[in-house]
Amino acid sequence: MKKNSVSVLFKLIVLVKPLLAYMVLAIILGVLGFICANFLTVVAAIGLLKLIRQEAVSQVIFVLLLFAFARGFLRYGEQTCNHYIAFKLLALIRDRVFGALRRLAPAKLEGKDKGNLISIITSDIELLEVFYAHTISPVMIAMVMIVVMMIFFGIFHPLLALYALLSYVLVGLVIPLWIHHRYGSLGNQVRHESGLLSSFVLENLRGQKEIIQYDAFEEKLSQLKERSEHLSVIEKKMKEVQAENTSLSSSAIILLSIGMIVFSIMLVSENMLTTQQAVIVSVAMFSSFSPFLTLANLASTIQPTIAAASRVLEILDEKPQIIENETGEAINGKEIKIDQVSFSYEHDEILKDVSLHISENEVIGIVGKSGSGKSTLLKLLMRFWDSDRGEIRIDQKAIDQIKTQSLRDHESYMTQKTHLFHDSILNNIKIAKLDATLEEVQKACKKASIHDFIMSLPKGYDTPVSECGDSLSGGEKQRIGLARAFLHDGAVMLLDEPTSNLDSLNEKIILKALMEQTSKIILLVSHRPSTTSWCDRMISMENGRVS
Repeated sequence: MKKNSVSVLFKLIVLVKPLLAYMVLAIILGVLGFICANFLTVVAAIGLLKLIRQEAVSQVIFVLLLFAFARGFLRYGEQTCNHYIAFKLLALIRDRVFGALRRLAPAKLEGKDKGNLISIITSDIELLEVFYAHTISPVMIAMVMIVVMMIFFGIFHPLLALYALLSYVLVGLVIPLWIHHRYGSLGNQVRHESGLLSSFVLENLRGQKEIIQYDAFEEKLSQLKERSEHLSVIEKKMKEVQAENTSLSSSAIILLSIGMIVFSIMLVSENMLTTQQAVIVSVAMFSSFSPFLTLANLASTIQPTIAAASRVLEILDEKPQIIENETGEAINGKEIKIDQVSFSYEHDEILKDVSLHISENEVIGIVGKSGSGKSTLLKLLMRFWDSDRGEIRIDQKAIDQIKTQSLRDHESYMTQKTHLFHDSILNNIKIAKLDATLEEVQKACKKASIHDFIMSLPKGYDTPVSECGDSLSGGEKQRIGLARAFLHDGAVMLLDEPTSNLDSLNEKIILKALMEQTSKIILLVSHRPSTTSWCDRMISMENGRVS
C-alpha cells in the first residue's frame, strides 16, 4: 500500500479517538460473536461424534442453542456500535468540511468546480461510512481471532496452528494486498470522473434555458452519454477486479480447508492426532474464515474509500489564503488609504501600484474597461484577498491588523451578481442583518425601490424565492441586493455595478437614496455615466492602474 494511502487511513483512524470506547466495545462484541459462530460448527461436530458413539448430547444441544442465540445478539451489538461510530463521525466530518469551506471562501473557492465540491460533501463523505462501520473493527477482530484460533489449533498440535496462521495470512493479507495493487488508481479515477459528471449535470441544469433556446439538446445529451459511458467503463473494471477478488478468496478458502483435512489425515497416520480430533480441527478450519473473508473483501472497497477520503482530507488540510483576524483592532470606517497596492491572480497581474485616499462622506466613482481591476479593488477592501505589495489602511490601521468581523460589519458590499437563496424574500434580505425588524427591512427596500414590487406579490415579504432566484428578473434580484446593502448600513459602501439592470426611473430613486447617506464612504463601480455623474470624484482604471 502506498505511503500516501497509509497516511490517509491514519488520519481517518485518528478521528475515531472521541468514540474510542464504542470502538473497543464493537471489537469485543465482534470477537465474542465470531467465537460463537466459529465454534457452533465445532460443537455440532462433537455432538455428531457423540451420537455415533451413542453418548448423551443434551449438554451439546444446550451449548449449540446458547452459541446460536448469543451470536445473534453479539452481532447486533457489534453492528450497532460500528454504525453509531460511523454516523457520528460522518456528522463530525461534514461539520469540519463546511467549516473548512467557510475558511477557504472566497479566495480559495473562486473558480472551483462546484459540482465536484458537491460530490465531495455528499457521495465522498457518505462513502466513508464503509470505512468506519465495516473496516476498522473487522480488521481488529480478525487480528484477535488469529490468536484465538491459533491457540485452539495449538492445543491439538503446533503444526496445525502454524498451518492456520499461514492460511489466515494468505486470505486476509496477501490476497487483499495483491488485489489492492491490481486496482491501481481505479478508485481515484472513479471519484474524479464522478465529480466531473456531477459538475456537468449541475452546469446543464442551470443552463437549460440556453440549451433549449439554441437547440443544443442533442449535443449536450451526447456529451452526457459520453461522460457516463467513460465512467461506466472504469466502474466495470472495478467490478471485474472485485469479482476476481471474490473468486480468488473463495477458492483459496476451499483449498486451504481441504488442505487442513489432508494435513490432519497425515497427522493421524503418524499417530499425532486421533480420528475424532482430525474431524474437529477440519470442521473448525472450514468455519473459521469469516473474519478473514471480511478482510479479503476490503481489497475491493478500500481503494474507493481512500480516494474519497483523500478528496475530503484535501479540503480539510487546505490552507486558507486569508486567515481571518479574530483579535485585531476595531474600526469605524471613516478613512481609507490605498498605498502602492499591487495584486495578481496566480501569474496574471490585475492591479499595479494603485494609490487612493478616500475620506468620510466622500463618494468615489470607479470606471474602466472590463478586466481593469475595478471589482478586484473592492474585494481587496473586503479582504477577500491580501495584496501582493503595498498597503491598505482603514482609519490608519493596516487592513490585516483589523479584526475581520469589525471590517465586514462596517462594509456594505454588493457584487455584480446577486445570489438569492431558496427561501422567502424577507429572509433573503435579512441575511445582511439577521436581527433586523420588518420595519428596518421595509425601509431598506424602499431605498432600493423594491418595496412596492414585493407588496404586489401574493405573500408579500413571505413570498418564496426559487433556487438561485430564477423566479425574479435580473433587475429585481439586483434591487434585493441593494436592499441588503442598505440594511447592513455599513460606514463604507462598496457597490459593484448596482444599477446595471435597472431602468432610469429606479436608477434615479436608488441614486437619490445613496446621496442621502450621510457620513459614509461610497465606492461605486459602474459603466453607466448616469450612475457615476453625481459622484464627488471619478477614478478611471486601465490595465490595473488608477488615473
